[in-house]
Amino acid sequence: IHVHANNLGHPGNKEHTLDTFKIVEKIQSKKGRDSTFHLTHCQFNSYSGTNWGNFESGAADIAEYLNSHKHVTIDTGQVIFAKTATTTMTADAPWEFALHKLGGTSNWGVRPGVKWINGQVEAESGSGIVPYFFNPKVAVNAVQWAIGLELMLLTKNPWQVFMTTDHPNGGPFTSYPQIIRWYMDKKSRDDVLLNQCSKKASEKTQLKDIDRELTLNEICIVTRAGTAKSLGMTDRGHLGIGAIGDLAIYKLDPNKMDGHSIEKAFSLAAYTIKDGQIVVKNGEITATPSGTTICTEGQVKDSITEAMLGDVKSHWRDHYSINFNNYGVEDAYVPKLKIIKN
Repeated sequence: IHVHANNLGHPGNKEHTLDTFKIVEKIQSKKGRDSTFHLTHCQFNSYSGTNWGNFESGAADIAEYLNSHKHVTIDTGQVIFAKTATTTMTADAPWEFALHKLGGTSNWGVRPGVKWINGQVEAESGSGIVPYFFNPKVAVNAVQWAIGLELMLLTKNPWQVFMTTDHPNGGPFTSYPQIIRWYMDKKSRDDVLLNQCSKKASEKTQLKDIDRELTLNEICIVTRAGTAKSLGMTDRGHLGIGAIGDLAIYKLDPNKMDGHSIEKAFSLAAYTIKDGQIVVKNGEITATPSGTTICTEGQVKDSITEAMLGDVKSHWRDHYSINFNNYGVEDAYVPKLKIIKN
């Protein structure tokens, strides 16, 4: 179950997150997996406090729960400090509206005058875009940054926590090398925490007291192997028999693992290989093969499917301008299809 939890982005939502975890404790896992439930961009749902004035991290409580329960996995939703605005983009229309109002009337977030756009298309939800600045000198943003790192570093089992930025909402995925640097090098993250961030990040989180540095093996898990296992994809995320030839090879000297060297290495793969074919070599594209579309095949009783479709088709007639039969994606658009059967 892939879940976007309620009360996203509000102080005190940690309690909603923990309650959500507890709801699914008794669901049995299948096919060699321990997990039955995945919470996405957990950083945005790991807040303590009752308002923005006493806002603080709830990451330690989230990690404590994960450390004693195997049925939950999360991804971090790490925020990134950048000189340009982050583009928040979501179908959570009420949150985009709240973000626009919050930033437009405060000295942090969206700058006054920056516009908000929301679009309601064929009753499919109100997707919106709001530019947003994560500023290390702003207490709330600094604490948010630290929370994402706490979630990764306080969760003992790397198979339960995965690296993301909730792209593009927390920051672009092109920032992953920088995040890996923070995971692997305490000196690098302490430099940001103590020399760039609001002091609230040190006071309202546990980050300064965390000494853990992830190993290369753990980086492989939180960026690749863990997500593949969580999704039930047995042919990805490992180098064993039956695995497809998807590889990234980096120039990283194991005897020179300072923060700068780590970020530099992960910023430019020496080789990127897809399905056994070299597609990038030293930053140059060498091939552009057709990619694979991955989907799941749901196993639902025919009677349930028919009842659901009857309700959907009725709603469709009342609210859509196109025919129901024209909405599906035809096979011609997915020449290479991988179906996951769970």
